[in-house]
Amino acid sequence: MAVAAPFVSADPSADAVRRSALRRMRTVAVSLLLFAAAVYVATLGQDGFLGFVNAGAEASMVGAIADWFAVTALFRHPLGLPIPHTALVPRRKDELGRGLEEFVGENFLQEAIIRERVDAVGVSQRVGDWLGKPANAERVVREGTELAALALGKVRDEHIEALVNEALRPRFHEEPIAPLLGGLLGEALEDDLHHGLVDLALEELHSWLVANPDTVQEVIGERAPWWAPERLNEMVIDRLHVEMVRWVGEIRREPTHRARLALDSLLKRLADDLLTDPDTQARAERLKDRLLDHPAVINTAISLWKALRRALLTSLEDPQGAVRHRLLSEIERGSQRLREDAALRERLDRRAADAVVFAVDRYGAELTSVITQTIARWDGKEAAERIELHVGRDLQFIRINGTIVGGLVGVVIHAISVALP
Repeated sequence: MAVAAPFVSADPSADAVRRSALRRMRTVAVSLLLFAAAVYVATLGQDGFLGFVNAGAEASMVGAIADWFAVTALFRHPLGLPIPHTALVPRRKDELGRGLEEFVGENFLQEAIIRERVDAVGVSQRVGDWLGKPANAERVVREGTELAALALGKVRDEHIEALVNEALRPRFHEEPIAPLLGGLLGEALEDDLHHGLVDLALEELHSWLVANPDTVQEVIGERAPWWAPERLNEMVIDRLHVEMVRWVGEIRREPTHRARLALDSLLKRLADDLLTDPDTQARAERLKDRLLDHPAVINTAISLWKALRRALLTSLEDPQGAVRHRLLSEIERGSQRLREDAALRERLDRRAADAVVFAVDRYGAELTSVITQTIARWDGKEAAERIELHVGRDLQFIRINGTIVGGLVGVVIHAISVALP
């Protein structure tokens, strides 16, 4: 059996105001009833004008008492008597909750109503106007960067290791690498993207050869024949160094050099073999598997993540950093587009409506069921007191109106009875 949950007020100060207003209206309703009773007693047995007053006072008392009974019967037993069909809220709160759930679902969570309300709100226009204020744009950037920095700080090394071992590495083992490499290399060759890399490599190689003749001499000298005279080896090595510098310089300067063309042919053949040759594809897959299984993969991934996180955190924490500046400029640009581009606003509003409709279709039943589930957990007596606190003041007008209307009806009935023979 479920235990009734206490009803916790969200705003005690507001409850105090409601309670004061309810007492005040109850006092007015009771005062009118007492006034009608006093008038009735004072004019009892009188004829003429006072007879009309007496009839009106009598009907006012009847109307006031009847409406008091009706209003009170909603929340408790009048005078504590267990009269049938009274204390409706405590006894039937679960049925009322289900009825309220059905009412909300049928009248508020319908697609046409949702789309109409989203269109009337003008979400994109409001967002554009709000972001158009510099203080709001800066607030979004500030809070967004703080949230991003907090999220980055929560990612630990073991998370990256688990991601590589449990998600990335198995997936890369399954995915054939040769067609991907062949396609990328073919597109790069077709668009001449590799020439920039080749130029960079030649530039660095030429600069290194010019700046490190001694190193070249040592490397080649280690492989010189031991029986050759030392002076002869030095002359040969010096000549080789000069020719190497000249040859690399020619390749660097001439886009159509034979070495460049040979490299292009080699790379094109490699791209074709990666796409069509089974032996080349098998070797590429074996190389991929060896690289993925190497222990350095984890260490490299963690090192890359640490470097990336450090760079991002440094930029995010810098109020004048490039990331914050770029985010602010993008938000300002987006805000301006939202304010000026009616077609964009219409498209975004339509997608916002689609998203809300999707969410309601998917989760609407769960949302409305919260009403029934919450009310079912409430204590019946306390629920009645809380509901009366919110609507009881307005219900007191029923008692006041019943007193006044009853008096008027009593006067009319008395007039008719006097007029009839």
